[in-house]
Amino acid sequence: MQPTATVLVYSDDSGTRQQVRLAAGRRPAPDVPPVEFVECATLPAVLSALEEGGIDVCVLDGEAVPAGGMGVCRQIKDEIFRCPPVLLLIGRPQDAWLATWSRAEAAVTHPVDPVALADALAGLLRKRHAVGA
Repeated sequence: MQPTATVLVYSDDSGTRQQVRLAAGRRPAPDVPPVEFVECATLPAVLSALEEGGIDVCVLDGEAVPAGGMGVCRQIKDEIFRCPPVLLLIGRPQDAWLATWSRAEAAVTHPVDPVALADALAGLLRKRHAVGA
């Protein structure tokens, strides 16, 4: 059985979490492992899942409330040892500088573009597995 990658998806909106799952599919690219999703609707759930370990990539909704994905990203980068790479969903292309401030490794605009999200997620999974983390 082929190993899988675990992707944490954080948004307070279940529709956004579903869009991410559908855009990524079972395998975002042929050269990356199949993915399993851990869905989180709150910041405490994100922190708990990350502390348990086994998360390969996080997809965080920058528009989530009350804890937006940009602030969550910055927090987990400071608090989680060997924090997984983060793909941030941003509301506007002009918010890319905020994604940089939050230390996200990649960003795509919301609403979710399936091709852009799958490409960005696959890129982060490639890097994650190349370094053996």
